[in-house]
Amino acid sequence: MQINPVRKAVIPAAGFGTRLFPATKVVKKELFPIIDENGRAKPIILAIVEEAISAGITEVGIVVQPDDVGVFADLFKNPPTSELWQKLSPSNQEYSQHLQELGKKVVLLTQEEQEGYGHAVFCAKDWVGNEPFLLMLGDHVYKSHIDKSCAQQIVELYAQLNQNVVSLTIMPAAIIHKAGCVTGVWQELNSILKITQIAEKPSIDYARQNLRVEGMAEDEFLCIFGLYVLTPKIFDYLGESIAENSRYKGEFQLTTCLDQLCQAEGITGYAIKGQYFDTGLPDTYRQTLIDFR
Repeated sequence: MQINPVRKAVIPAAGFGTRLFPATKVVKKELFPIIDENGRAKPIILAIVEEAISAGITEVGIVVQPDDVGVFADLFKNPPTSELWQKLSPSNQEYSQHLQELGKKVVLLTQEEQEGYGHAVFCAKDWVGNEPFLLMLGDHVYKSHIDKSCAQQIVELYAQLNQNVVSLTIMPAAIIHKAGCVTGVWQELNSILKITQIAEKPSIDYARQNLRVEGMAEDEFLCIFGLYVLTPKIFDYLGESIAENSRYKGEFQLTTCLDQLCQAEGITGYAIKGQYFDTGLPDTYRQTLIDFR
C-alpha cells in the first residue's frame, strides 16, 4: 500500500491564554519567550515550528485569531528594521536570516470564533486537504532523549505503519484529569501500543476501572504527549461534532473524535523517547524556563 508522506503540520494557536492572564492581555502565550540550548531567547511558537521542520515537515499551518495574524506575520514574514538589524550581533543576524527562510514554510490560518481545540483543528481542514498531517499543541515544547527529535520519532513510525499515531507519556493518577488518557494492548512493550480507547480528562475512578494498561504501576496511566500524526478522516468526525453541536465543557474537543477515529481506522500509541514541557500554566511555564535549556 502506498504511504503518503507527512508534509504538513498544524499548530492551533488561537486561544485566549486565560490561565496566563494578565500577561496574555498584551502578549500571546505562544509568543512568550523560552531559552534554548544555545542560550537564545525565542518565542515558544518558533521552537514548535523548528520541531516540526526537524521531522521533515515542509509546510506549517498555524491557526490564529484573525486579529493576531499581524503579530505572527511580523515574527515569521517580516525582516527586522534596518536599525535593529545593524544592532544585532553577527550570530543573531545569521539567525534572523534562518527565521526568514523558516517563514517561507509557515502559513497563517484563522479561527473566526474560539470554540475549542477540536474546532481549531477543523479550521485547518481545507488547507490540509487529503493527506496525513502532524498535529502539535501550541503551548508545548519538546526535548528528545535520543538523536531523533520527538516529532521525527512519531512521523517515522507513521511511515512504517501507515496508521494514525498518537504520542504517549506516563502520568500519575493525580493529574490525569488534565489530559487525554488511553488504554490498549502492547505491540512492543513500553513502546508501541494498539489503542483500544481514548478518554478525555477522565476521573481517577474511571481510569482505574477502564484505562489500565498491562505492566503499568497501579496509579500510573498512559496519557497523550501532545504530538499526533492523523489522517484527514479526523476532519469528518470533527465536522460531525460541530454540526451536531456536540461539546465538552462548552467546547468542541479533539479527544472524542480521536476515539471515533480509533474505532474506524485504528490508532497506534507510541511512548515518545523524550520529554514535553507545558508552557500553558504559570507554574509549568516557570519550570520550563528553568529546565528546557
